[in-house]
Amino acid sequence: MTGTTFLAVLRRDLYVTGRELPSFLAQTLVQPFFFLLVFVVVLGRGGIVAEGYGEIMLPGLIALNAMFGALQSVTLPLVFELSWTREIDDRLLAPMPVWAVAVEKIVFGGLRGLLASLLMVPIGLVMVDVSWPAAGLAPALLMVVLGALLGGAMGLTIGTAVPPRRINIMFAVIFTPLLFTGSVQYPLLTLADLRWFQVLSALNPLTYVSEGIRASLVPVQVPHLPLWVCVLVPAVAIVVFTLLGIRGFLRRALD
Repeated sequence: MTGTTFLAVLRRDLYVTGRELPSFLAQTLVQPFFFLLVFVVVLGRGGIVAEGYGEIMLPGLIALNAMFGALQSVTLPLVFELSWTREIDDRLLAPMPVWAVAVEKIVFGGLRGLLASLLMVPIGLVMVDVSWPAAGLAPALLMVVLGALLGGAMGLTIGTAVPPRRINIMFAVIFTPLLFTGSVQYPLLTLADLRWFQVLSALNPLTYVSEGIRASLVPVQVPHLPLWVCVLVPAVAIVVFTLLGIRGFLRRALD
């Protein structure tokens, strides 16, 4: 019964996503599109960035879309559902454990992050001249799935920890540092001469998703972390943030 209810709730959320597809596409694709346009096409045409920089940045943007697509899909709606609207009460009446409602949020966010990441691929291939090895596609997909689930788990934790009155500063103090220290725009190992920023980047779990996709799709030209490290760190982070998120969800939902 619990499994059937879980799938029914998940199907309902995916149906709503389908009805809101234009806004979902705008939310997930506009920002990375302009990152590629400005940093690769415009600055590359002017000779300000090195030739081939697109090969470095595109895997980072795929990682960014996987994680942030999931994180935003969970965080903002959850803040409202747990406060003013209390829409979460309808979910709590479903015949399944309360913790399963929280897990459904992570899975739903992960599916949206996966879709946002896959949609970024054809856009990137049109704008950037890259050639990916076929053997790297499966590991890259694994990293995308891990990044999407990580974003969903982090979204659950943040969404249950941020009070509604603080939502206006959440983008500045949480999202922006995650965006610019996640090795999206640079390989981590090239920061040896800027040690403090390399350490700061190493503390961001997005870094390992970016490095993992880069290691899979650009394995020779760019220095990168070992793939097993890039798999292990997000996997551990998913478990930690899921446990924190479920604890916060139980506290806020049953309050």
